[in-house]
Amino acid sequence: MIWHIGTSGYSYPAWKGSFYPDKLPAKQFLSYYATQFDVVEYNGSFRTLPSDKSIDDWATQTPAAFRFVLKAPQKITHIRRLKEAGDDLQQLAACVTRLKKRAAPVLFQLPPNFKQDLARLEEFLKHAKKPIQAAFEFRHESWLNDDTCRLLKKHKAALVVADAEDLPETPLVPTAGWGYLRLRRENYTDAALRKWIRRIEAMNWKEVFVFFKHEDTGTGPKLGQRLLRLTDSP
Repeated sequence: MIWHIGTSGYSYPAWKGSFYPDKLPAKQFLSYYATQFDVVEYNGSFRTLPSDKSIDDWATQTPAAFRFVLKAPQKITHIRRLKEAGDDLQQLAACVTRLKKRAAPVLFQLPPNFKQDLARLEEFLKHAKKPIQAAFEFRHESWLNDDTCRLLKKHKAALVVADAEDLPETPLVPTAGWGYLRLRRENYTDAALRKWIRRIEAMNWKEVFVFFKHEDTGTGPKLGQRLLRLTDSP
């Protein structure tokens, strides 16, 4: 299994001193980040998709093997709520195509008040095809059942596992050939991280994407680095 470990975002001045060097200019954050991790969740696409120039600039600042997760625009997930989003999906797909081999899965994070609607999800999945690899984070517990998992598996989309105190517990179910986890708690002990490693390895995915957060405290990068060390350990 190939592990891709990173954080949700990278452009946080609060990380200076704890992750970034104190005097590192903000314009060099990405290139430095890419020396520590091989993937990042780009949350800026939730509000505005990156321009072609931005995507091309990313390519000059990162190694060829570095990957970018785009967070699906709020227009798709929160405004249209997966309905009649064909034009928006095309624009998103164009960005994924522009990323070429640097494209990672696309994160579709649904709002907490969006209850299960399998018919709408299936209609959406019919259009969310290549080059988009779709990962869905459901934040209303009505989605977290076998029916949803079967539908995702049918369309080879991933069920995002979000581990957070304020979210319903997501089952760890392999609905695609790859996995996607968002570990959102403020801290994880090595024992807790090893437990996640064992659970993930039992899924037999070809690759897995794992992201930490906490942009203010700077613990996200530290947790990511610890998980990297543990996955490299015998």
